[in-house]
Amino acid sequence: MFFQEPTPDTSGYMIAGYVITFIVMAIYVASIYLRSRNLNQDMTTLQELDKPAQPVQQGNIIQPRKTTARSENNRSPKPVTKKSRKK
Repeated sequence: MFFQEPTPDTSGYMIAGYVITFIVMAIYVASIYLRSRNLNQDMTTLQELDKPAQPVQQGNIIQPRKTTARSENNRSPKPVTKKSRKK
């Protein structure tokens, strides 16, 4: 009679929605995994840098390993600034 139209079949849209949702979730989980892996690599690198330098043995003389960081003796002097005179 009046409202005798059949209900449209929208199961294809439902399946597409689920597929898109699962793809987005998989990308998110992969992103979290990669971030965690990179964070662990950064932490191990920082822990290795934090360890004191091991002495290197050359012949009978043990010398400390050279580091790339500037030591206190190699620091450049502070820049000289002009002080303003009071009138």
